Amino acid sequence: MIKILLVLVLLFSQVVTAQQISSYKFSFGPAKEVPGYIKVDPARKYSPENIYGFDFGTIPFAIDRGGKKPLTSGFITCDRPFFFSVTLPEGNYNIKLTVGDMKDASQTTVRVESRRLIFEKITTEAGKFQKIEATVNVRIPAIGDTGEEVKRKPREQNKLDWDNKLTFEFTDKRPCICALEITRTIDAVTVFLAGNSTVVDQDDDPWASWGQMFPRFLKKGVAVSNQAESGLSLGSFLSSNRLKKVLNIMKPGDFLFIEFGHNDMKEKGPNDGAFKSYSERLRLFVTEFRKKGGIPVIVSPANRRSFGDDGKISNSLGDYPEAARLVAKELLVPFIDLNAMTKTLYETLGPDKSQNLFVIYPANTFPDQKEALNDNTHFNSYGAYQLAKCIIEGMKDNNLRIKKYLIKGLPSYDPSRPDNFEEFNLPLSPRSPVAITP
Repeated sequence: MIKILLVLVLLFSQVVTAQQISSYKFSFGPAKEVPGYIKVDPARKYSPENIYGFDFGTIPFAIDRGGKKPLTSGFITCDRPFFFSVTLPEGNYNIKLTVGDMKDASQTTVRVESRRLIFEKITTEAGKFQKIEATVNVRIPAIGDTGEEVKRKPREQNKLDWDNKLTFEFTDKRPCICALEITRTIDAVTVFLAGNSTVVDQDDDPWASWGQMFPRFLKKGVAVSNQAESGLSLGSFLSSNRLKKVLNIMKPGDFLFIEFGHNDMKEKGPNDGAFKSYSERLRLFVTEFRKKGGIPVIVSPANRRSFGDDGKISNSLGDYPEAARLVAKELLVPFIDLNAMTKTLYETLGPDKSQNLFVIYPANTFPDQKEALNDNTHFNSYGAYQLAKCIIEGMKDNNLRIKKYLIKGLPSYDPSRPDNFEEFNLPLSPRSPVAITP
């Protein structure tokens, strides 16, 4: 009996320790221990009991270069995307990655959680290394100690954005990961995103959204907490406790970007409509976020790809873009006119080339895609990337203080001069990691 009690106490203490630990230093070189770092073997599998390890059945391999500096004498890599997860409490975390190889070039793209892009094509020459840093957000469904939770849709139940771990996806031509540092921070600014499928962290290629591309343009010190979900309106965002969740974890000085309209226009009750329930709920979001010292930003809904016979975009969103603009003007809220910018973007590309922004593909373009895709509302990575740049320009136009967190050397973006599609390339993610068989 005493032995059983001792074992139970030990197991309980391990669980408590795992829940409390919020800072880690990992090294991935196979040969040398690095003082102050946890040496991770490529065979270590993540589990709630293991706290950290490689996830979803992916197993990288380690290479030792035998250098004098332990931290950069070796690394892990793989010829396909691989995942590394760490159990962490809810909050914001500063991360620092050391990438590179003593004897060859490397190229690394990093996503976190549900394909949230944070580093794109980080390249190093042979013998060179880079330390790259960002701030990321981890969240769970529970709303503080209220006993309430975010009411998630069935497709969200296993989504990486809602679990109690931070998951990294390492990919590209030759990702070389020497070390990873994770540190809890309470000082970072959080940008909360409230929206629908044009904003959400989409799980699977070829779908993508501006919300999951947005973090790629931000440096350490600001984290994006993407609370959006497909199919939501302002009303269902409220009724599923998502605004309550945001208000529970926000702090003064945080931001809330609000983009709705696509699903709101489908609501046909007597009090629904752009200048009724939609405007009233926008006012509620703004008022409640401001009460707690936050800075709301209203974003007009992105256009659908709806060309008229004259080659111009016809309005498929009714009065909703105008209602968003008027509420922002009334309440003196920063306003990003994504509706106008996407109209310019689509018309610049024209009816044919604008298809490159959307999930429009012949059958069998992607694994397990047996039918043609003809989606004029949802974006692929190229389209989402262009919209994220529109949001960045809107931030600058409104002189939002978070513009100081934009990465260095980021050029201005004009939707009438979009990035060249033929030159755009992001490595595909595997299908939803939760669907990968170990």
